[in-house]
Amino acid sequence: MRWLKRIVLTIAILFGSLFIISNLWIVRSTRDRVFFDLNKVPHHRIALVLGTSHRTSKGDPNPFFEKRIETAAALYNKGKIDHLILSGDNRSIYYNEPMAMLKALLKKGVPASAITLDYAGLRTLDSIVRCKKIFGQNKFIIITQPFHSYRALFISRYHDINAIAMVAEEPDFEYSVKVRVREYAARTKAVLDLYVLKTPPRFLGRKEQIDVQEAK
Repeated sequence: MRWLKRIVLTIAILFGSLFIISNLWIVRSTRDRVFFDLNKVPHHRIALVLGTSHRTSKGDPNPFFEKRIETAAALYNKGKIDHLILSGDNRSIYYNEPMAMLKALLKKGVPASAITLDYAGLRTLDSIVRCKKIFGQNKFIIITQPFHSYRALFISRYHDINAIAMVAEEPDFEYSVKVRVREYAARTKAVLDLYVLKTPPRFLGRKEQIDVQEAK
């Protein structure tokens, strides 16, 4: 039993080290690409909005969703971006993140002509890689919350994408603690996906041309 305990302890130490190193690596290597002030963001033709549910598990409005929409609309209305790619999960007719984002942005005055929907953004990795390989974009602004932006930028850099992040406001810590904890684990998985497993997007398909017109 002594040798078994040593093996278990060794594995626990290795996974613990990977967890800590992954989080430090991802945050420290990308934090200089994260913008918190809307007025300081340089103009980009394209912004990629990462999807999330517009409702919580209790049926309430999801503040993560609402803040991302507010940030995306503000960027467009200030002329900081010309076109939005809304990327999210479309697992069924009852759950459609891109369509929910589209409806919310239309209500805020963003025209449909300035929006492209990506229905196969099942994960952050999928959304980032598809933005390059399907929609032909190698330079764009990522819109999401701060804790999520570091991983999105890390994935972008690995795939030779010149991305920055304009972060949306985060809900109160008490409300978002579960999401933050999951993100720590997701960063470790991102390192494994990129450098060990070489994980591709689940769906690619044919390329789609985006006709970008300057925001007015």
